[in-house]
Amino acid sequence: MSEDRPDLPIDEDEALSRFSDAELERFARHLVLPEIGARGQLRLSRARVALVGLGGIGCPAAQALAQCGIGTLGLIDPDTVSLSNLPRQMLFRAADVGRPKALVAAEVLEEASPGLSVTVALDPVRAGTAERLLSGYDLVIDGSDNFDTRVVVADWCQSRGQTASGGDRLIAASVTGTEGQLLCLDRDSPRYSSLFPEGPPPEQSCAD
Repeated sequence: MSEDRPDLPIDEDEALSRFSDAELERFARHLVLPEIGARGQLRLSRARVALVGLGGIGCPAAQALAQCGIGTLGLIDPDTVSLSNLPRQMLFRAADVGRPKALVAAEVLEEASPGLSVTVALDPVRAGTAERLLSGYDLVIDGSDNFDTRVVVADWCQSRGQTASGGDRLIAASVTGTEGQLLCLDRDSPRYSSLFPEGPPPEQSCAD
């Protein structure tokens, strides 16, 4: 979020006055950090983040963002909870098997983080749905489990960055087996499809 927003308090004392007593206690450890402070925490409370995929990457990312005080989370995942998800996707329980991941995650996160606003989308991100699903967020985190979705999300974010002020920043993360990859892309970065022109090896899948 921009530092020069007109509604952002100029000093720490004014920023502190925007928090309730419960919020001051909840975020006390953040408020004493010079790198965050009251102004930083206020910016977090006004930030909007979209999460594409609520699997082994999206679940801990969503939980961490909600707990640290992010104001709005967009949870985007067409999948349902399966029993094999439970060992690594900590937002879900056995009783959630068969339910939409995004709905379950929204319930858990809203209960744990009062004041959090959650938007749920059960549609897959495709070329025809990206604008509707991803618009209006300060940051997009892609933890999806297929290459086609990753290309669509990255292309949309980076194309938007060419035409909109600031653009939508993208963090793309993936895991295969015991190896992981993390990319931070903006409008000046190479295109995702240019970085990986051949895509993943055909024998690799989420199930593998």
